[in-house]
Amino acid sequence: MRKPSRLFAAAVVAAALVSPLRNAMADQAAATALTVSLTAPAQRDWPETVPASGWLKPWQEAVIASETSGLRITDVLGDVGSVVTKGQTLVRLSQESVLADLRKQEAAVATAKASLLKAKANADRARQLQPSGALSDEKIVEYLADEQTATASLASEEAALDSEKIKLAQTTITAIDDGLITSRSADLGAVVSAGTELFRMVRQQRVEWQAEVSSRYLPRISQGLSVKVNGPEGHAIKGKVRLVGPSVSTDTSRAIVYVTLPVDARPRTGLYITGDIELETSPALTVPETAIVFRDGISYVFTAGDDHRVQRVRVETGRRNNGEVEIVSGMDRTSKVVTSGGAFLSDNDLVKIAEKS
Repeated sequence: MRKPSRLFAAAVVAAALVSPLRNAMADQAAATALTVSLTAPAQRDWPETVPASGWLKPWQEAVIASETSGLRITDVLGDVGSVVTKGQTLVRLSQESVLADLRKQEAAVATAKASLLKAKANADRARQLQPSGALSDEKIVEYLADEQTATASLASEEAALDSEKIKLAQTTITAIDDGLITSRSADLGAVVSAGTELFRMVRQQRVEWQAEVSSRYLPRISQGLSVKVNGPEGHAIKGKVRLVGPSVSTDTSRAIVYVTLPVDARPRTGLYITGDIELETSPALTVPETAIVFRDGISYVFTAGDDHRVQRVRVETGRRNNGEVEIVSGMDRTSKVVTSGGAFLSDNDLVKIAEKS
């Protein structure tokens, strides 16, 4: 009977040795646990958004061209990037030949006035002598016809003079509206032709976003809706829907939505950017973005219970706004979510809960 007693005694000794070891391991695990902060999911009213992408383009482009031909450029007063106002001089053309033609035409008008003066005097004398019979009817008709011919000739010469004055004015090419010059083709010394493009400008410096959206969203998009554009410099730009395109691409099943941007934003044209068109508001259960942990392309959050142990929960995310993410499924409002540091946690880890200050 002594042998079982010895076995029992050995078991007691072994249990006594194992128990401190387990306690030491537990203490070590507790000592290495993270200190985390917890938060409850928040209920927000967020607008439902439609993702879109597209090009930044001018609201309207204006082409500044020559209206006359055969003249040489003598001054170029505008360049790419210049902000100009309506009527501002951009190009001057040589005026020598136009001024010579103008003086020639002024002389032609003076000659026509003299001819009219002579013809009028003859016609007045014919009208005075007509009752006396001193002049034949044929001569009277001739004088009266000469007066009408001289009157018409003067009108023709004066019209030609006005044309020369217009040509002189066209030697100074001005901006047709306020705006920003985006291209320049005018070169000093070049001889221009009528219709030659010299500058291209963005009217009133207004840039718009031509966003491509899926056709299934079109019935819910209308003029005046707010738009959040991801600006090229990393900051958001607020815009408004100006127009919904009337046609849908047969290749992509997408339509163009024209979004007006603030004048003071002035982003560069030609950039391809993304953004969201805000529709109606709807409830959203949200957590901080820092609470989301990505592993193998899947979104998780860590929740903590009363035993201070965390559980990894798979969630489906939705909209994002102001540093928060919508949780579509996988979690309810009663959960306590680890706000940050989830990347260093594993399922069932023991954590220390930081007290709220």
